[in-house]
Amino acid sequence: MAGQVKDREAFQRLNFLYQAAHCVLAQDPENQALARFYCHTERTIAKRLVLRRDPSVKRTLCRGCSSPLIPGLTCTQRQRRRRGQRWTVQTCLTCQRSQRFLNDPEHLLWGDRPEAQLGSQADPKPPQPLITIAQPLPAHLPEEKVQPQDANDQ
Repeated sequence: MAGQVKDREAFQRLNFLYQAAHCVLAQDPENQALARFYCHTERTIAKRLVLRRDPSVKRTLCRGCSSPLIPGLTCTQRQRRRRGQRWTVQTCLTCQRSQRFLNDPEHLLWGDRPEAQLGSQADPKPPQPLITIAQPLPAHLPEEKVQPQDANDQ
């Protein structure tokens, strides 16, 4: 069972609901209430089962009304500059809630960074081999002469 996703069926349900919301809007843009219902159900299931959704999915859903955010249809998308940084601002047309995302091509989300992956969390310095009797002591360490103890010395 190693290598499998824990709640495979739950993630498949979430994926189905997410895709259904987008398909409903693609067929008829007037079906925004049904698309919101699908996305709200998807969010409720994810919260109840304590599942982490991918940031790319969370960024396409309104946090206020659970509407799928499709630029030009359900939201407006603007590019802004502030303090020398570029931002993408999405505003939901249903509830007017806005979200800002940094537009830095060099920016990586924590989950995408190498140090966030379990397999790459190796020790920063590899363990040093133990000195065995067969190896001579390094020159900077003085040799200690051990005197044999007699049973009568105690």
